[in-house]
Amino acid sequence: MKKENIVLFLKTAFPFLLSIGLWRLSCSVWNQAGFLAIIPVFFFSFVRPVNWFAPFAAMICFIIDYKFGTICFWLAFYCLFYAINGFQSFIDISRIDKNGLIVFMVFIGTGLVLLLFRNFGFWNFLDAIWMFVWTSILYYPITQISKRAINDR
Repeated sequence: MKKENIVLFLKTAFPFLLSIGLWRLSCSVWNQAGFLAIIPVFFFSFVRPVNWFAPFAAMICFIIDYKFGTICFWLAFYCLFYAINGFQSFIDISRIDKNGLIVFMVFIGTGLVLLLFRNFGFWNFLDAIWMFVWTSILYYPITQISKRAINDR
């Protein structure tokens, strides 16, 4: 097998492997239920779409729901956002600055606020704020690394 074929395979597989890796690196404080996997799910579904990534992203959302204990919330929220993005023509997420950070913050913030209403409490409120801030901070570095890994500048 030639070196070019291996490099092409790794570039093609990178979004999928990154999502699985971030989900598997779950811990109680820094990556609750593998929630950081939502970053490549959003990025490779809306900002830099990858072929056949949408069904995989739906599966990642489902397993995030499984670990969180939410019943298909992130899966339904992702599918709703995917449908809204497909039908609208006013905002082109792939052309927004900073890899679509503002749209990602709206996506995550809306989802976390909706989850907060499910079980409102002081600690859940602080947890939602922490998850929002942490994923928003890590979004840009992870997407920059992703762009460099697949040579999409």
